[in-house]
Amino acid sequence: MTTPVRRATSLRAGQLKHLIRVAGITGRMPERDVLLLWLNHTTGIRVTELALLEVADVLYPSGAIRLEVYLRADITKGCRPRNVYLTHARCLAALDGWIAVRLRRRWSLSSTDEYRGLRPGSKLVTTHKGQAFELAFKNRELASAPEVYRACDSLQQTISRQAGIKQGSSHGGRRSLAAKVLVATGDVATDQTILGHQHLDHSKPYSSEESSRSVTHRHGL
Repeated sequence: MTTPVRRATSLRAGQLKHLIRVAGITGRMPERDVLLLWLNHTTGIRVTELALLEVADVLYPSGAIRLEVYLRADITKGCRPRNVYLTHARCLAALDGWIAVRLRRRWSLSSTDEYRGLRPGSKLVTTHKGQAFELAFKNRELASAPEVYRACDSLQQTISRQAGIKQGSSHGGRRSLAAKVLVATGDVATDQTILGHQHLDHSKPYSSEESSRSVTHRHGL
């Protein structure tokens, strides 16, 4: 049995602020959930890619944050590597906050001071027990044929519902970012690069449906 495609909704600036506020006061790991939202909405990273990201992918041995993060082919959808950029101040602050939580809880510490004392090969984002998230296989019915893809169902599963946002999902951040970029550049090809789509046609639904909405409601990221 396949799961039908459900289009995620993009968020206006006020909705995103509300979502982050709710994430910051609910759940077992509010610092992690806030980081997840900022990364998703400012870089367009997929939630499954985020679950597979390692400490060394985002930190230099010195402990400094990599502003340009290379997503390896083995963690991306369709095995298409790309770069994402950690340049938003609140996203960087959320990353520092989450690392501080990991250090306090002594999750995956190394024996050196490199990578801020974390094991470079450990997953950046973890469960409330400090363990890597489990990835499940889901079936999605496409127009051409069914597709099996990896999905991390545990991440971001309840945050949108707690915030009262209908049809909220991790794809909402990608859709919101695509709309913002299209308004700023007018170039769907730029959206394609940021989102990591193989074909230009894959990016058009992300941008064309929301671009007119974004003109009125600018995303204050």
